[in-house]
Amino acid sequence: MAKGKIVKVAGPVIVAKGMRGAQMYEVVRVGEENLIGEVIELEGDEATIQVYEETAGIAPGAPVISTGTSLTVELGPGIMKTIYDGIQRPLEVVKAKTGTYIERGVEVPSIDRKKKWKFTPIAKKGDKVVAGDFLGEVPETEVVMHKIMVPPDVEGVAEVIEIIGAGNYTVEEKIAVLKTQAGEKELQMMHKWPVRIGRPYKEKHAPNIPLITGQRILDTFFPVAKGGTAAIPGPFGAGKTVTQQQLAKWCDAEIIVYVGCGERGNEMTEVLEEFPELTDPKSGKPLMERTTMIANTSNMPVAARDASVYTGITLGEYYRDMGYSVALMADSTSRWAEAMREISGRLEEMPGEEGYPAYLASRLADFYERAGRVQTNGSDERYGSLSVIGAVSPPGGDFSEPVTQNTLRITKVFWALDAKLADRRHFPAINWLTSYSLYLDNIEGWWSEEVSPEWKDLRIKAMALLQKESELQEIVQLVGADALPEGDRVRLEGARVIREDFLQQFAYDEVDSYCSPNKQFEMLKVCLGFYDKCLEALEKGLPANEIVEIQVKDDIARLKFVPDDKLDAKLKEINKKIDDQLKALLDKREVN
Repeated sequence: MAKGKIVKVAGPVIVAKGMRGAQMYEVVRVGEENLIGEVIELEGDEATIQVYEETAGIAPGAPVISTGTSLTVELGPGIMKTIYDGIQRPLEVVKAKTGTYIERGVEVPSIDRKKKWKFTPIAKKGDKVVAGDFLGEVPETEVVMHKIMVPPDVEGVAEVIEIIGAGNYTVEEKIAVLKTQAGEKELQMMHKWPVRIGRPYKEKHAPNIPLITGQRILDTFFPVAKGGTAAIPGPFGAGKTVTQQQLAKWCDAEIIVYVGCGERGNEMTEVLEEFPELTDPKSGKPLMERTTMIANTSNMPVAARDASVYTGITLGEYYRDMGYSVALMADSTSRWAEAMREISGRLEEMPGEEGYPAYLASRLADFYERAGRVQTNGSDERYGSLSVIGAVSPPGGDFSEPVTQNTLRITKVFWALDAKLADRRHFPAINWLTSYSLYLDNIEGWWSEEVSPEWKDLRIKAMALLQKESELQEIVQLVGADALPEGDRVRLEGARVIREDFLQQFAYDEVDSYCSPNKQFEMLKVCLGFYDKCLEALEKGLPANEIVEIQVKDDIARLKFVPDDKLDAKLKEINKKIDDQLKALLDKREVN
C-alpha cells in the first residue's frame, strides 16, 4: 500500500510523491479528511490524482494513501428507489449523517448493511453453476424481483457445496459456498464491480425489438431499439430534460437508470421531486419502484461527473445480466465532456478541437458501446438489453461542435431538438427533417407482426409529404399560398394535419402523454387517408379552398385525446365523416 505526500494542487487534480506501487485508476484517500480520489497518471513515484470532492484547503504536504482497489460500485438488493451521488453514495443516508450540506470525506455504504431481505434459494446443494447463474431471488421492490447471481469473477464450472435456506438476511451474510477451480468461495447477496470495465456477456445480438416510448414522433418516425443508442442534442429550453423524463416514465424498459450529469441544480431538483411522485403506468405503483437515480449537479466537483456516467452504466449492466431490459438516461453528456476538458487542462495535456482532450471520441465510444442486447452469462439461455439515451447540450445549439459530432458518429438515432419549433410551442420540438434512425430495417419485422405490415409504407409516405411541405414553404414565403397550384395547396394541408395532429403531443395530458403503437398507426393512417381522399376530390373537380375547409379536420385534431378503448368507434366515425362531407361538397357542385 503506497503512502505519499501532496506536492501540487490544481483544482480537482493533485500530484503526490512517494506513490511507487500505486496502479492506474486505483482509489486513494487524500488529506486528513480522507477525500476520495483516483489515480489517472503515473510517472516514477509521482501519481496524478483526480479528486471526487472539493479540494479547497488541501495543501502540499498532506498525506495520500492508496486503497489497493479501483473505483467500484456495490451491486445487490437496495439499488432500486435509491438516489445516489456520482460515486454511489446514497444521498438520503449522507443527509442523515451530515445534515443538508454534505461534508467532505463522508463515507457511507452504498447498500444498507443492516436491512434484511427475504431470500429464496433457486440453486440446490450439489448443483453445477457458472458465472451468471441464479442462486436465489429477493423481492427488491413490489415490481422488481432481484436475482442473486454467481459473480462474473468465478471462472469455469463450480459446485454448490452449501446454500442457505429461505429466510431474511442482510447483504453481507453468507448465502452460499462454491467449490471453484481456485478453492472454496463464500458468496453474499452483494458483490463489487469496477465501473470502468464492462460486465461480461456471452454474445451481443442485433437490436431488433423497438423500445416503445409512447411518443409518436419517436416510435413511428425515428425509433430506437432495445439495446440501442440515441442522442438528443438541442439548445437551452428546447426540451431535452422533459423528453428524457417522458422516456423514463413511459418507455417499456423494465428498469430505469437516470443519470443527472452536471445539470443545473433547479432542473435536478425538479427531477428528484417529481420522480418519486410519478405513478408507473404499467403497475400502478410509484415509478421509483423500478428506478435508480444518480444526481450530480453543475455545482458539484467536476471529477465526480466522470464517475457518474460510469456508475450509472455499471448499474444498468447489472440488471441487464438478470435478463431485464434497462434504459439509461444520461443528462447531459456535454457536461461530462466539459469535466474531461477541465481535468485535461489541469493535466496540461495537448488540447484537441475547441480545447477538448484528444481522447474525447474514444471515451464517448467506450460509454455508448456498453449498450446492447446481449445473451447473458449463465447456463440457461437468457437475454437482456441496455439502451442508452444521451442528451447533448451544444453551446448556442451549434450541432457542429465536437461533442455533438462525436456522439453522432457513435449513436444510431439522432433526435434533433429545434429551438424554432419550441418557440412555436410545437412539442416534442424534434425536427423531422434533420432527425434520423438507423434501426428502421432492424425493427420493421416487429412492427409488421405486432401492428401492421403497412407501417413502413405509411411512414415513408408521411415523411415524403413532410419533405414536400418543406420545399413548398420556400415558394409560399416568396409568392404566398394562393399562388400555388391546387394540388400543392392540398399537399400543404395534408402535411399540416400530420404535423399538428400527429407529431405534436401533450406531455401533461392524461391521454395524450402516452400513445400506444396501435393508436399511432391508426392515427397516421387516418391522417394519410384524409389526404388521399382530398386528392381524389380534387381530381373530381372540387377546388382546393373548399377541400381544406371541411369540418372533419377538427375531429382528426381531437383524435389524440381519445382513449384506446374508444378508438375504433371514433375511427369509423371520422372515416365516415370524411366520405360524407367530401361527397356533399361534390354533390352540391354538380347541382350548381
